[in-house]
Amino acid sequence: MKLEPRFLEKVANRAVKEGIADIVYSEFDTPLGRLLVAQSDKGVCLIVYPGENQHALLGRLSASLSPRIVLARDALAKTQSVINSYLEGRTSSLDIPVDLSLVTSEFGRRVLEKVSLVARGRVTSYGLLAQECGHPGAARAAGTALGRNPVPIVVPCHRVLPSTGIVGGYGGGSWRKQFLLELEGALPKS
Repeated sequence: MKLEPRFLEKVANRAVKEGIADIVYSEFDTPLGRLLVAQSDKGVCLIVYPGENQHALLGRLSASLSPRIVLARDALAKTQSVINSYLEGRTSSLDIPVDLSLVTSEFGRRVLEKVSLVARGRVTSYGLLAQECGHPGAARAAGTALGRNPVPIVVPCHRVLPSTGIVGGYGGGSWRKQFLLELEGALPKS
């Protein structure tokens, strides 16, 4: 017997309302593809691009934060609206609370906090970011921390470029990084 999606959404909304779901997630279409977004009571804790292993990442979320995870589209409607407004260029800020609970290393957390201070339309380098975190020789470690960013887009790891100034790699694919940098005015539109 297959359960109807409307029934499942109703059950999920009830779980959220009753406070028995610690994390809600949903998938929705954006200019960057279909994103999976998860949110705790503290804020967005996971954003997954298409092609990434969603099941493994939700499993990590379950093991690290809470197994009480529920698919609840309605609960993420506001977050979805904010993300899509930003990615479609209708707003210039992403005013969404962030939960970095999946970031366990102190250095990694510091890197993500510092990159969050890089203004829209600006970029920095891995080396400069490492230096700002108190570890001037740790550009590679800063890159690793950015590569493990559980909430790309909202914590703007795309604003970090290699010292060569080229776009460089990005967990979501270099075309997504290019798109975000052009959207924010850090690069001219191609």
